[in-house]
Amino acid sequence: GYTRKSYAAGTFGNYLQQLPLKPFGTLTKYYNGETKPSKVAAAVIDISVGNSDLQQCADAIMRLRAEWLFKEKRFDDIAFDLTNGFNMKYSEWKQGKRLNAACNGWTTGGAASESHEDFLNYMKKVFTYAGTLSLSKELQNKNIDDLEVGDVFIQGGSPGHAVIVVDVAEGREGKIFLLAQSYMPAQDIEILKNLNNAEISPWFKTSEISILKTPEWDFEWSQLKTWP
Repeated sequence: GYTRKSYAAGTFGNYLQQLPLKPFGTLTKYYNGETKPSKVAAAVIDISVGNSDLQQCADAIMRLRAEWLFKEKRFDDIAFDLTNGFNMKYSEWKQGKRLNAACNGWTTGGAASESHEDFLNYMKKVFTYAGTLSLSKELQNKNIDDLEVGDVFIQGGSPGHAVIVVDVAEGREGKIFLLAQSYMPAQDIEILKNLNNAEISPWFKTSEISILKTPEWDFEWSQLKTWP
């Protein structure tokens, strides 16, 4: 009784809906290759996690956003606020500029490049100095009734957590949606199971309960945010 929302080619919504998955039954792995013991994933997204403990919850969301912008060659739009407030722009990084020692400005020392490998080096710096606290301040509040693919449920802090909406369908009872996350330590990006409603899992309902209960974190509906 639900109809999947469609998004135009080239949009963030369409990009997220088309994310490639690893074979069904693939288990979530940590950055060090160990298997995650808690089985909360309905599927695992086929995207690298790296070999260091960096790409955690907010980082994975920023990675997906930046990968879409990189794919669309919107290099000037790739920028994230660090926890100290500095806006780290990829357009500066790809010219060969690098963060200074205080992480509040640029210095020289890098080689100009627009390669995907060097883009990932930029993202590693973002992962190191940004997180849920900075991302929650950067995003804008959104009403749950207006939920769309690409929106983020986020609680900033230490610890904090964030999950991203990667698909939405609409029906008579409102909207249902899929969620993706990374977590601590850094791990594969997972499509989450709905452990509170096996009948519709891995989908979640906006009208289901007073709070959003994901397998490893609870969110208030008021903690929904979107990109500026």
